[in-house]
Amino acid sequence: MVGIVIDGCPAGIEVHDNDFTPDLERRKAGAAGTTPRKEDDTPKIVSGVFNNKTTGAPITILFENNNTRSADYDALKATPRPGHADFVLDKKFNGFNDHRGGGHSSGRLTVAIVAAGVIAKKVLGAVQVKAQLTEAGGDTDIEAAIQKAVEEQDSIGGIVACSVNYLPVGLGEPFFDSVESVISHNIFSIPAIKGIEFGSGFSAAKMKGSEHNDAITDATGTTKTNNAGGINGGITNGNELHFRVAVKPTSSTPKEQQTWNNASQSVESFTVKGRHDLCIALRVPVVVEAATAIVLADLLLLNKLNS
Repeated sequence: MVGIVIDGCPAGIEVHDNDFTPDLERRKAGAAGTTPRKEDDTPKIVSGVFNNKTTGAPITILFENNNTRSADYDALKATPRPGHADFVLDKKFNGFNDHRGGGHSSGRLTVAIVAAGVIAKKVLGAVQVKAQLTEAGGDTDIEAAIQKAVEEQDSIGGIVACSVNYLPVGLGEPFFDSVESVISHNIFSIPAIKGIEFGSGFSAAKMKGSEHNDAITDATGTTKTNNAGGINGGITNGNELHFRVAVKPTSSTPKEQQTWNNASQSVESFTVKGRHDLCIALRVPVVVEAATAIVLADLLLLNKLNS
């Protein structure tokens, strides 16, 4: 099973099992380009909620893994997947790591992030967090990109855009705990994320200051443009918080590759077996939402403590 412990959640928040359903369904496989493996993903809340209200104690949620085929991963002990964490995990943990299903680097772990995100969104109240896949395999026509990946039997990556609205001014701390810092820290806990940019991002390097600066139009801090992505000096400015993340192609591609074989001590042809996503980016938006909501819920609670 996979589980998560959520600490610091205020008491008295209403929580029902079916509150998790919409976001967990968005994360599930089933669409073209995703793994044929399906799990019920039924949350089992074992602490922190009583009579459908949070108690203030740590909330523990478990998800059983019922649809497993561990034998599919046996070959990975000798032949680590190129681009995956198989090799480094084996070295870091001296061969004692559980290689079945990817272990620490498994996308399966994101079910726990999504569950925590459901709680975090309740803490955020009126704040709206929304992410969507805007590009797959370098193509804004997502359906066409997925079809091509299926035909070529090779994995593709994608870009996920996330926007947050109705945030108050003043969340975040200058320097180490800037909003960009803490969001990035949590976003990179999602397997397959390789890049992040806020507001105008890397295109800001090509702009002049007079072009990039967001003119303030009223006393509330509303700006004419939003190149800053809703953040100035690491602190929310009340405008829409916006960022994009790059999702790499999954390492477990059906295409034949070359990799090192620990048993034969040579480079050999290698094909990944098992049930894997050709485009994991399809399932990432709801995870990005959850990871973002977790950070913002923390910042909001800290802001209330300090006000």
